[in-house]
Amino acid sequence: MPIVDPRTGEPLTPSGDAEQNTAPSQGQPSDADIIIDVDRSNIQQLLEASMQVPVLLCCWAPSSEPSKHQVPVLEKLTREHGGAFILGKLNIDDNPDIAGQLGVQSVPDVKLVSQGGLVDQLQGAQPEQQVREWLGKYFQAPEGAQQSPEEQASAALEAGDSATARRIYEELVQQWPDHTAYQVALARALVADGEPQQARQLLEALPPEERDAPSARGVRASIEFGEQALSAEEIAALGDRDDSEARYQRALRQVADGQYETGLEGLLALMRSDRAYGDDAARKTLLRVFDALGADHPLTVAYRRKLFALLY
Repeated sequence: MPIVDPRTGEPLTPSGDAEQNTAPSQGQPSDADIIIDVDRSNIQQLLEASMQVPVLLCCWAPSSEPSKHQVPVLEKLTREHGGAFILGKLNIDDNPDIAGQLGVQSVPDVKLVSQGGLVDQLQGAQPEQQVREWLGKYFQAPEGAQQSPEEQASAALEAGDSATARRIYEELVQQWPDHTAYQVALARALVADGEPQQARQLLEALPPEERDAPSARGVRASIEFGEQALSAEEIAALGDRDDSEARYQRALRQVADGQYETGLEGLLALMRSDRAYGDDAARKTLLRVFDALGADHPLTVAYRRKLFALLY
């Protein structure tokens, strides 16, 4: 599999016969073929091998906690790609001279080497999803690749399995405590799992700039919907009422229960029939739902258009 330059789309590794000669012949290659401990005895050989097969050179240290999280991620993805590249692991504590020659200042430091030259590098510990995206700039995603933990958690949340999503995000937060996106995602899972107060505490502990970011505002909006909406019993007690108040409360309950499309449609219908209700409450609530879903969510995109068409 050739490595390509994302800027030009041109291959950076040889094609044709050279590539065929270096491709794994049958099945998956063994770990010994694609995951190599690097030191002064084989660093030159590895760089020469990069003339035929791209090399990920991971500079790490046993004393570095971020390294301990990064190396297993790289090993997993190297196995998944099945010989598309080789992973070389350089312990900089044992090989400070090589680390100095490579300009390594902190670990983990992952360098993508092809044809003996540096193509790109990934500095600092990065969660699996980010590493996958980085590799995806150069390598085709392998068939049958496992879902990343982030993808598993998102799918569980989408399927209504908030307990599984919560467990995965808790593990991600523990492994990557500086990655605040996981804390926000955990807060979202906590809300879905019926723990809004824990979610609120988690959000309040974020740095100010993260606490006020759209994703965190969205989770807070979800918490507020649950607090403001009538209970299921109170909604049932509305019976056949079809006045603006009843319609608004039903839509709010639907949003609080995660029935976003139904709730958005109800709010939009209320705007059409009674724009003045509750000092423009339907429009204001629509905007809060957009916040909760996020700007790129398909429902946000679709209903922003509908709202714009209604207003203008």
